[in-house]
Amino acid sequence: MPSQSTSIRVPLLFPVTTSATPNSVQGSDNLASDPAASAHSISPDTADTSPSISHAVSPSDSIASVLNAHQLQVLVPAISASAVNSSSVSDISALFVPSGNTHPMQTRAKSGISKLKPFSDYQCYHTTIPVIAADGEPSSYRIAAQSPAWVKAMHKELEALQMQGTWSLVPCPSQKNIVGSKWIYKIKRNVDGSIARYKARLVAQGFSQQQGLDFSETFSPVVRHTTVRLILSLAAMNKWSLRQLDVKNAFLHGDLEEEVYMRQPPGFEDSQHPEFVCRLAKSLYGLKQAPRAWNAKFTGYLPALGFKSSHSDPSLFVKHEGSDIVILLLYVDDIILIGSSPQLVQTVIDDLGAVFDMKDMAKLAYFLGLQVSYDSTGGIFVHQTKYAQELLNKAGMTNCKACPTPCKPHNQVLRTEGQPLTDPTLYRSLVGALQYLTFTRPDLSYSVNTVCQYMTTPTEAHFDLVKRILRYIQGTIQYGIHFTTGPWHLQAYSDADWAGDLNTRRSTTGFVIFLGNNPISWQSKKQGSVSRSSTEAEYRALANTAADLAWIRQVLLDLKVCLPEPPTISCDNLSALALSSNPIYHSRIKHLDIDFHFVRERVQRNDLTVQYIPIEEQLADVFTKGLHSPVFLSHCANMRLGNLELGLRGNDNSNS
Repeated sequence: MPSQSTSIRVPLLFPVTTSATPNSVQGSDNLASDPAASAHSISPDTADTSPSISHAVSPSDSIASVLNAHQLQVLVPAISASAVNSSSVSDISALFVPSGNTHPMQTRAKSGISKLKPFSDYQCYHTTIPVIAADGEPSSYRIAAQSPAWVKAMHKELEALQMQGTWSLVPCPSQKNIVGSKWIYKIKRNVDGSIARYKARLVAQGFSQQQGLDFSETFSPVVRHTTVRLILSLAAMNKWSLRQLDVKNAFLHGDLEEEVYMRQPPGFEDSQHPEFVCRLAKSLYGLKQAPRAWNAKFTGYLPALGFKSSHSDPSLFVKHEGSDIVILLLYVDDIILIGSSPQLVQTVIDDLGAVFDMKDMAKLAYFLGLQVSYDSTGGIFVHQTKYAQELLNKAGMTNCKACPTPCKPHNQVLRTEGQPLTDPTLYRSLVGALQYLTFTRPDLSYSVNTVCQYMTTPTEAHFDLVKRILRYIQGTIQYGIHFTTGPWHLQAYSDADWAGDLNTRRSTTGFVIFLGNNPISWQSKKQGSVSRSSTEAEYRALANTAADLAWIRQVLLDLKVCLPEPPTISCDNLSALALSSNPIYHSRIKHLDIDFHFVRERVQRNDLTVQYIPIEEQLADVFTKGLHSPVFLSHCANMRLGNLELGLRGNDNSNS
């Protein structure tokens, strides 16, 4: 046993960092359980230097710890006491060669070769930041900071926030919910796909908000699609010009009623108070109550300009000044203005620009994905070609073969037919996108309504139905609606396919409503309950059509547009027509008492007229079932559906 005063230096086999304490470096309290070992001393020169180690030490040229002979025997039993006491041992690292390895392979450790590979700090933490393409959108601030265009866009966004007084820096309060912040990058493009501008938007991470603490009500009204088509039809029939306004940073104008705190923008933290948070005074994109706050701010100012909100659609506002009228349509931060007097419309634009920071987009050309074109006669052609092309790109079917109809005639698919899709994400995404395409494509309503019924557990057979719709879109990608002048009359077509759904045996309701020659409202929907007869199914469809007609008439009354005669509904079922005026049939449909009185009351008051139409002329047949190509194309043409050239040719023929 060597004496307690004997000590030798051992080179470190691993680097030591600043977190090491004197005890952890010396090892005098943990390595020896024997009381005698605890009395072992450390060399004076090492005891002074070991606590001050501030960086990794190479074992080849530095000694960072001292162990006595007893501690070495505990750690490495292969080392004998004589070897430890021997003065001929110059490098103790040579003694750490494994003793029980009898494998014939000669290794560096067996040869006593120790060669360390130096690691620098920049090698340990170096990451490669991807380069942004000229037309790419970065996913994080770290990537966007490389591009001068995106940096400029972020500075522009912060300047707008500061001008609005969106927040004030305050110390982080205790027991308050702190909402995160994030940069979102979007390239705004023109109709032809070219880059219009780079938009960087600071958004709040509203998913971390807590109801009752930093938000309460979130509902914000959105304009109905029927209202948009109705306004476009009025503009075409009166030959009014359409003006578009875009409110810059619309949500920043809304005032917050709740107390909301947010972290400082990434990359733009205050240098003097980086620990402070932003107390929001204005609404910000991403907050749950932001749309509601902006809508309340804007709609609260419109009465000061003489506007009144429509009772039927809260996003529609009307201003009457003498015999002139101005109509304002609000969809979040996009505004459509039409009016009988261009001077009055310009006055409204100037008044709004004095309060809100907005951009006058001049004549309406692109709105909510709708592309608007005009002809020399005052007609308006609305289509979604760009949106449809993006949908085909998303599905990977840009070069697919076109088909003449969106669905096979009289073809029904069971809910359990086919193998379930392993990942239904693409199916649901495509079907959701197809729903918005029906904004200007009534010919897709029935087929899209069909595939929407399989969203829960779609199968390969259901996905084939979606592919056929996309193939039809490929051949009719430039189709849209042509709004022209025509008689001031509401004409509706109502139809039903009795027990057409094989899964539930429910009927399908379909209708389309025209103002003059322009389709403004349509629907294809499965009825809520099973009908006991075809008469019952047709009468349910008739009631739904009458309800939509009553709503459209109310919108027209808000606009002070009076029709010279009551609306007309065309139906191809004589029994359903008789039920609307003959009380003898009441005993046969006691369970339809509400719908019965709804239609019959309006017929008796001369608010509604019903008439028979042959099934060959029933346009609503497109919304209830799949049809053969000749009949389908004929009905689509009668609904003013086609491309721009066909619409202009049809308008010329009608004028002649």
